[in-house]
Amino acid sequence: MSIPRISSYPMPSASNVPQAKLNWRCDAKRAVLLIHDMQSYFVNFFDASKSPIPELLSNIARIKSVCKALGVPVVYSAQPAQQSLLERGILQEWWGNGVTAFPEQVDIVPELSPSEGDVVLTKWRYSAFSKSTLASDMQAQQRDQLIICGVYAHIGCQTTAVEAFMRDMQVFFVADGVADFSFTQHEEALAYVSRCCGIVQSTAQLLSVLQPETETDALPRNLVQLTAQVARLIEIPVADLEAEDNLIFAGLDSIRLMSLVERWKRSGSRLDFVDLAQKTTLNEWWALLQGQSVQQFERNEN
Repeated sequence: MSIPRISSYPMPSASNVPQAKLNWRCDAKRAVLLIHDMQSYFVNFFDASKSPIPELLSNIARIKSVCKALGVPVVYSAQPAQQSLLERGILQEWWGNGVTAFPEQVDIVPELSPSEGDVVLTKWRYSAFSKSTLASDMQAQQRDQLIICGVYAHIGCQTTAVEAFMRDMQVFFVADGVADFSFTQHEEALAYVSRCCGIVQSTAQLLSVLQPETETDALPRNLVQLTAQVARLIEIPVADLEAEDNLIFAGLDSIRLMSLVERWKRSGSRLDFVDLAQKTTLNEWWALLQGQSVQQFERNEN
């Protein structure tokens, strides 16, 4: 038996998220983000141009971007290209040669490539904890919450969630940050985790807790914070946004810009829509923010 070709299906929406049994809240100081098995081999069983893959890649990238900005450790699980029959064990009988037959597909998909400081754990069994240092690494970092994204929801993601729960870790399972063999199996995984071992949340729900509105409203204190704030606004990884990039080409539209202006005004900004719309780079925006700070200081002095 091998993994079947996977037909397109719609990514579950907020209406598909099961109600939480407990009021656990994801905390950046306690959490680790696990990007589970997002290797080309496993993703290639989908049509990458159709749902749920575009949404999956976008949502995981958004979550990773926020986690990196907040200092949440990012961990990947990935099966090795070379596995002996002894190492592969009973997986060989169940799934055949797996990724070992396609070593050129062993890398994490380019849209989610590990960045500096990320950890890539060698994956041997369904659970990312099995024969890995995930548990000991989390213990050493004094972190007891695990955010789970990736594939496949009802196999490795769910098994990892169960084992995390059995290790007294709080699980946050991202409903639109995982994918599966079918919509039915995807929903079943969400239902199981919600019933038995974790909190199921959408990307938007997770990020709203990780980064409350009061934090995103605040005026950035430096260019790094400005970059992170705008990257979240236009929903791209922070690493993909440079200070001299044209923000329009990067995905900024008038609606997002207006929302940013209103949020900054609540924190005391005097900049308006026209001020920002006339500038197209982060460096230019940072100059406006610095100029505003100087003017405010001079008014206070007088």
